[in-house]
Amino acid sequence: MIDIRKLSIFNKMAKEGGNTVASHMSQMTGMDTEMEITKINFIDVPDILKHVGDERQIGIYIEMKEPPHGHVLFLFSSRSAKNLAAGMIGDMGDTNPNADGFTEMEKSAIQEIGNIMTSAFIDGWANVLETTIDMGTPNFTFGPGSGTVKEIIGDRENDMALMFDSRVHAQDEDIDVKVYTFPKLDELVSLMQELEV
Repeated sequence: MIDIRKLSIFNKMAKEGGNTVASHMSQMTGMDTEMEITKINFIDVPDILKHVGDERQIGIYIEMKEPPHGHVLFLFSSRSAKNLAAGMIGDMGDTNPNADGFTEMEKSAIQEIGNIMTSAFIDGWANVLETTIDMGTPNFTFGPGSGTVKEIIGDRENDMALMFDSRVHAQDEDIDVKVYTFPKLDELVSLMQELEV
């Protein structure tokens, strides 16, 4: 149970997470980047598996090693990943937006973008929750989105997660990115209860 007055904190966390991602990406890539979160949903984990589906996607996830513990997962299509990589690499190297696989340079750029996105999103949360959240190393997957979710949740199938629909705008490209967060909800609620609204 959470005090209804604290619900606005979810919006703040989404906004701050998105803004932190955008400012870190702008600094690292030189691309003018915005990240807009359009919708926040609480969703049961089995429903996420259906929602994500079996389409092959790039997944980047990172573990929170301090409360609210759990994971943050970014999922986007190959096309979106290639567009982001091409924007980051620019004229410096080898990109082919129409090829099926990824060049080494594209992989490296996507990995760097994933590092920025996951850690910046959690930094944004930490700012709102007035705490620090230590993180693990980002993990990368390329395969069915539902498989990536199963890898993260392990035996936590009864839990709920937060899903953020978001759009990253960079280099005149709009890229749809789904952000799923799997915090331990009791820990998240207790951090929120401590905040003054």
